[in-house]
Amino acid sequence: MTVRGLFVSGDGRLRAPWRIGIFFLVFVVLAGIVALLFQEPLSALDRWTGIKNTGGEIAVTVAIIGANVVMLCWVDRRPWSYIWMDRAAGRARVVGFGFVLGAAPIVVATMGLLAVRWLSIEASPAGSWLIAALKVSVLLAPAALFEELMSRGYILAALRDWVGMPAAVGITSLAFGLLHLTNPGATAQPIVMVTLAGIFLAAVLLATKSLYAAWSAHFAWNWVMAVPLHVVVSGVPVPRPGYQTVDSGPDWASGGPWGPEGGAFAAAAMLAGLAWLYVRHQRTQQTLPT
Repeated sequence: MTVRGLFVSGDGRLRAPWRIGIFFLVFVVLAGIVALLFQEPLSALDRWTGIKNTGGEIAVTVAIIGANVVMLCWVDRRPWSYIWMDRAAGRARVVGFGFVLGAAPIVVATMGLLAVRWLSIEASPAGSWLIAALKVSVLLAPAALFEELMSRGYILAALRDWVGMPAAVGITSLAFGLLHLTNPGATAQPIVMVTLAGIFLAAVLLATKSLYAAWSAHFAWNWVMAVPLHVVVSGVPVPRPGYQTVDSGPDWASGGPWGPEGGAFAAAAMLAGLAWLYVRHQRTQQTLPT
């Protein structure tokens, strides 16, 4: 291999490892610029929601969107379909399907935990449910978009070019789990569950060919826990006016301080979802004209 071959592939583009490195560099630079230029508005957003790092989530989301623009428009010169964010991927039906795919497993898991009384609903200090839902959604929507763009956007596409899709999904799903190591209550069990969630969200992406659908699924999963259920999300407490869902079961099943997404009920629901998506894919392939 020539020196040029170490950097450039046969199609004339930079090889995937270098492109991923540039992506991270651009992201870090843009994140610093956004945080510096908009420090006061972002801090004000934290104060308004009462949830730590709301502004920070928006800052990194803006930065990672910018990094994708730089890579696709100026470095790779590829269409948005390369990261499953073209116009067809953004159709309302596809995005809505993603929302259902994300909401269903956590609804099934929490309903099961409530049925066996390992979760219970108790009263909490009064407040506006609608305002609390709005504040939480302002945090959850950009946070879900950031994590999807980081774990299943450009990096997944570049890794697919390099090592193939199965390995790319495995690598990015593990990274997705490790991304949550700094969350409150992070232990081996919830990190494994988040890694499984990464595989599930990758399956949603591949089934729909839409990163918007994966974002919608991710948002729906967290929103169901935070807004209707008033339970912690990935170890992070959220506003709970009027009522709250309290853990009263074994941590292996209910997730303990991490919330129900960190327990075996959620894992079983995700595995069922993965099985359904696989069967649906097989049936679709069988009905395609030959």
